[in-house]
Amino acid sequence: MAAALTARATPAPRRRWSAVLLAALAALWLALAVAPPALAQTEPDYQAWNQIASRAEDEVDAGGATTETLQRLRADIVSWRDRFLQAQSLNAPRIATLRDQISALGPAPAEGETEAPEIAERRKELTEQLAQLQAPGLRAVEAYSRADSLVRAIDETARTRQADAILKLSPSPLLPSSLIAAASEGMTVLNGIAGDVRDRTYGAAGRALIGRLPLIGLYLALALGLLIYGRRWIDSLPSRLGSRASDYARDAVAFAVSLGQIAIPTAGAYLLVRALDTTGLAGSWARPLLMVLPVAALLFFTGRWLSLRFFTLTGDPPICYPEVQRQRGQFYGISMAAALAVHHIAGQAVLPLSGIRTDPGTGSRIPLEVSDAAAAVWHLPLIVVGALLLFRLGLVLRHRPEHDASEQTGYAGKVMAALGAAARLIALASPVLAVIGFVTLANSILWPAALTIGLAMLVIVLQEFATDLWSVVKRDRGMSRNALAPVLIGFGLVVLAMPLLALIWGASNSDLGEAWTSLRNGFSLGGVKLSPGAVLTFVVVFTLGYMATRVVQGTVRTSILPRTRLDIGAKNAAVSGLGYVGIFLSALLAVTSAGIDLSSLAILAGALSVGIGFGLQNIVSNFVSGIILLVERPVAVGDWIQVGQSQGYVKRISVRSTQIQTFDRTDVIVPNSDLISKEVTNWTRGNLQGRIIIKVGVAYGSNTRRVVDILREIAEDQPTVLINPAPNVLFMGFGADSLDFEIRAILSDINQGMGVQSEIRHQIIERFAAEGIEIPFAHREVRIVNAEELGESGKKALGGPPGSGAPAAADYAEAEAATARPRGEEQQDPRITQATSSGLEIAEGGSDGDGDGDRG
Repeated sequence: MAAALTARATPAPRRRWSAVLLAALAALWLALAVAPPALAQTEPDYQAWNQIASRAEDEVDAGGATTETLQRLRADIVSWRDRFLQAQSLNAPRIATLRDQISALGPAPAEGETEAPEIAERRKELTEQLAQLQAPGLRAVEAYSRADSLVRAIDETARTRQADAILKLSPSPLLPSSLIAAASEGMTVLNGIAGDVRDRTYGAAGRALIGRLPLIGLYLALALGLLIYGRRWIDSLPSRLGSRASDYARDAVAFAVSLGQIAIPTAGAYLLVRALDTTGLAGSWARPLLMVLPVAALLFFTGRWLSLRFFTLTGDPPICYPEVQRQRGQFYGISMAAALAVHHIAGQAVLPLSGIRTDPGTGSRIPLEVSDAAAAVWHLPLIVVGALLLFRLGLVLRHRPEHDASEQTGYAGKVMAALGAAARLIALASPVLAVIGFVTLANSILWPAALTIGLAMLVIVLQEFATDLWSVVKRDRGMSRNALAPVLIGFGLVVLAMPLLALIWGASNSDLGEAWTSLRNGFSLGGVKLSPGAVLTFVVVFTLGYMATRVVQGTVRTSILPRTRLDIGAKNAAVSGLGYVGIFLSALLAVTSAGIDLSSLAILAGALSVGIGFGLQNIVSNFVSGIILLVERPVAVGDWIQVGQSQGYVKRISVRSTQIQTFDRTDVIVPNSDLISKEVTNWTRGNLQGRIIIKVGVAYGSNTRRVVDILREIAEDQPTVLINPAPNVLFMGFGADSLDFEIRAILSDINQGMGVQSEIRHQIIERFAAEGIEIPFAHREVRIVNAEELGESGKKALGGPPGSGAPAAADYAEAEAATARPRGEEQQDPRITQATSSGLEIAEGGSDGDGDGDRG
């Protein structure tokens, strides 16, 4: 009873995680596939819409509106477009009912034909009602098209302006005039900041500062505590907690705690900024600089944490670079994070090329009299330092890892190597562009390249964290490395990183929203409209159908078929056929539920069937056979199989062919149809056990019982030979030259069969030699029957000189007779062959066990 309960409880985790996965798919399906309900079942105000649309068209055609004005106008148009999309489904239930009523009247009469007056009148009445109900939806479709075209026009204008700003040519920062302007305007900025501090130090502001000293002191104490002591404590906490955790939870705990290396120092920097801001000394010049410091601190500490995690010197790194390269990677990564932080401060508060800066505290835009020439001079040192750090970091990433723990980490290493190669090219081009005068373009490619590398590193680190979390769930570190769930989570992280990558390279939030709207509305592929909702509906419905099919198969296999008189083959065929039918019905139901119209593919399917009938039989046969192999899995990757004359391990199975690696390390491509239609021997399917047969012959006169005992002992001593069933030794018969025996043994791993057979033969020779048991071998005797009648040709053939007579020939024959030749030897002395044709008699025989050869 306990064993039964244990057996039933074993698959519970698998069922639980299957249910969780199905619930997640269902939730995502509800979010994407189900259209949001209309806010109001009334038509939009088309008069108000026409006024907004006309004004938007005038603004776009004039081209004089600011970017902010166009963005506000775009937001209004997008809101109207959403209303029109909802209005397209007005009266949908009633429209569907009327269409069914019209269909019930039968097909409309063709030209020149008539139908009953009552039916014609009813058809006319229903058609008029249908036209009235469809009118609001058609108006909504027309308005939606106009709104969508306006949105696209505004986006095109914004992209054109953005491209013009990026490609703007400034004076070269190496020109003397640019250097003079930079020095002059730099002094202006410094004097402005100093003036703010001076004006707020005395008078009422200075007296108010004295009253705020306790609060300022509290902020400073907390900030310094977090930045000094808190950072040291959090840096050592992951290793201390990780050493106390279990093996499968150590990495996950260390990762979760290490996030404090970002939060605590950033909080300290924020409190420090609050302390400085509370003094009231920062005015319109200094306060923008002060307000961007928390974001800069977040950039720096995030880059520092990411560099330490990706190029870790303790534990298992995500990619196994050499230790020296990891040390360099940490240094250049942290330095690049510092450069990004400085660029953020300069770009947001000091060096905006637009000549206008925004006060983060009030949101007001303050004119800054900084020329493009001066800004280019100030940007150039940052670009040069950033390019140098990016180039060195690219060299580290380009280095080939020491080893790849898995295919996933090997792929990640290739991605990072490609990013490193691209980063080096960008690092070389950016300073050149800045020197020429394309400062904005240099900034637009240099810093996004660094952020792209950081994003890729973050995705890889989070993928490792997902694997560590799966280790905690499964309580097994080794199993999680080969599990499917972490791979799916990693793929989801890559998908989620795509919008961030687009934002890094200049895409706006409106661009992402427009892309999501287009994706949600779907796209046409070969006349079939696909959308995320339709795809998810297909996946959810097919998954439910597949699970139901498996349940029905299990019920039929365990409850119905055992009560029939079918043999085992018929039962398996019935279950397999039921599975194919269930999968087909599930796919058909999923396609119907997703609303995918395949009628447009009918012509293509007809043409394809003709092509199959004429020339694609083999391709389709291999394709269908590949699907059968992937579903039934009679052969799996890693199996030892034999197909015809090809024998080896299955390396890869595709829908067309199967790749077999033979024992001499050559690859053989076998069509899948051969694996279905021909006889296939699978040595390792299901289990690795297999039988070996070793034939042994002993000389006549040997003690057969003792021979059997010796052979059994040798077989039983092998570690891979199973005890149950025990190895068997059989006396097979009386051979022409020996008593024949066979060892038949079952191995736990048939892959070691050749090595076990070799070791058994070695031990047989050793034991037989110790026991005095001989193994017979064939030998040959040569006798000269008529040596006196041999002529000169015979003497020459036997090696004697002419005229030497028979004694030389006899001596040669005796020398040859003294040498025993084993049976089956291909190379023979040609002189003996010639002598045989001249009257020599050759006798063959086996040893009788005493070695004198008298049985010949």
